[in-house]
Amino acid sequence: MGIGISFILNLSMLITVAYLTNILYKYGLRKMPPPSLYVLSVLMMIFSGWLCIKFGFRLHDDVRFDLRAVPLIIAAFVYSQPLTMIIIGFGIGLARLTFGLSEAAMAGFINLTVLGFLCAGLNIWIRRTNYSITFKGIVTIIVVNVVNSLNLAIIGVVPRKHYLLDIMPIGLSLSIVLSIGFALILRDFQLGAKQNLELKYANELLRKQADELQKAKIGLEDRAKQLSEASSHKSEFLATMSHELRTPLNSIINLAEMIAESDEASEEISEYGRIIHRSGEELLQIINDILDLSKVEAGRLEITDEEVVLEEIPVWIQLQFEQIAAQKNIAFTIQLEQGLPDSIISDPQRIAQILRNLLSNAFKFTHEGHVELDIRRAPAKGMHEGEWLVFTVSDTGIGVAEEKQQAVFEAFQQADGSISRRYGGTGLGLSISSNLARLLGGHLRMESQEGRGSTFSFYLPLKIARSHFGEVHVQSELP
Repeated sequence: MGIGISFILNLSMLITVAYLTNILYKYGLRKMPPPSLYVLSVLMMIFSGWLCIKFGFRLHDDVRFDLRAVPLIIAAFVYSQPLTMIIIGFGIGLARLTFGLSEAAMAGFINLTVLGFLCAGLNIWIRRTNYSITFKGIVTIIVVNVVNSLNLAIIGVVPRKHYLLDIMPIGLSLSIVLSIGFALILRDFQLGAKQNLELKYANELLRKQADELQKAKIGLEDRAKQLSEASSHKSEFLATMSHELRTPLNSIINLAEMIAESDEASEEISEYGRIIHRSGEELLQIINDILDLSKVEAGRLEITDEEVVLEEIPVWIQLQFEQIAAQKNIAFTIQLEQGLPDSIISDPQRIAQILRNLLSNAFKFTHEGHVELDIRRAPAKGMHEGEWLVFTVSDTGIGVAEEKQQAVFEAFQQADGSISRRYGGTGLGLSISSNLARLLGGHLRMESQEGRGSTFSFYLPLKIARSHFGEVHVQSELP
C-alpha cells in the first residue's frame, strides 16, 4: 500500500474518530464533570495518534510514516493550557513504542515529544496574537509538518538522501494538504455544533417567551374579566341610581311648576318656583343622559322600528328651538330636500334625541350668525349599500380645534376643560348620540374649524316605510 493511500486512510480514521466523539459528547459525555471530560479528551487525542500509527505506511517493519502529528495540531487550537500539548505529544510518542522497541520507535518517540513542545509554543502564539484564525491555522499546520519532516531527516533511521529525495516531498505535501482538509472538516463540525447550540438556546428562549406570553395572556384575560364585571356593576349602579333619582326629582319639578303657576303666591315666590322648575328640568336631562349611557354600555338600550314621518321633523324642531334662537338673536333655518319619501322605518325617539343633542350644542356654542338643519338624501359610499338619510346640523359657533375633535365623542369629554366651566354640561350628549347612531345602523361625522363653526352630520339608513300594497302600515309620532 503506497504512502498516499496510507495517508488518506489515516485521514478517514481521524474523521471517523472525530465524528464518533462528537456523537458521544452530544448524547452523554457533556454531562460528565469537566475534569473527567478533560482527561477523556486528552486520551482521545492520544488514541487518534495511535490509530494513525497503526494504519500508517510501512516502509520497513519498524519504519512507519503517518499523520500522527495531526492530533497535536488540532490540540493547539482546542486547549487553553500549553502543558496539554506536551502531554499529548508525549502520550502519542509512548503509543509509538507499543508497536515494538526499536531505533525507529525511539526516533518516533523523540520526534513526538519535540512536536509536543513545539505545539505548546504555538498555542501561546495563537492565543496572544490577533491574526485571523485562518492565518493561524495555516501557519501552525505548515510549521508542525515541516519540523516533523526535518526531525525525521535528522534523527530518523531511513537514509537521509533517500528520505529527502524520495519520501519527504510526497509525505510533506500530502501531510500539509490532508492536515488542512481535516482542519476544515473539524471547523465545519464546530460550526454545526455551534449552530445547533444556538438553535437550542433560541428554542429554549422562545419556549420561555411563549410561557411568559401565555401567563400574560391569562393575566390580561382575568383583568379584562374584572374590568368587564366592574363596568357592568357601574352601569347597573348608574341605571339603578338614575331611576331612584328621577322619582323624587319629578315630584320636585311638579311642585315647583305648581308654585310658579299659583295665583296665591307672590311674584317673588313664583320666580323661585320657575327657577326650581328650570333647574330640575336640567338635572332631569342630565340623569336621563347618564341612564342612556349606562344602558348603552350594558347593552340594554332597546331600539324599536316604527314609522317616522319626515315632514313632522321640521315642525317639532321649530317649536322646540325657535324660542332659544329668538332669545340669542340667531337665525335658525330648516331645509327638507324635495323628493324624500313620506316616511321611513327607524326609532323616532332616538332620532329625536340625537337631533336634540346636536341642535342644543349648536345653539349653546353659537353667539351670533346662524344654526341650520338640512335633511337630505345621500348615496352610499365605500362598503355600504343602499342610500342614507342625512341630518346635517351646521352653526357659526366657536368650533373645535382639529386635534381635539376626536375627544368630543368620548363620554364626559369636551374640547377644552374651560368649556364646561363657561358653558356647562356634562359632555355626554355627543357620546350618547354617537352610540345611538350606531345602534340605528348609522354614524356621526364632524367637520369643524376653531372660531368658524362646526358641522355635524347624522347618517341614517334610508328604509322607506311601505306595505306590500304601497301604503304606510305603522303609525307613530316624533316626540
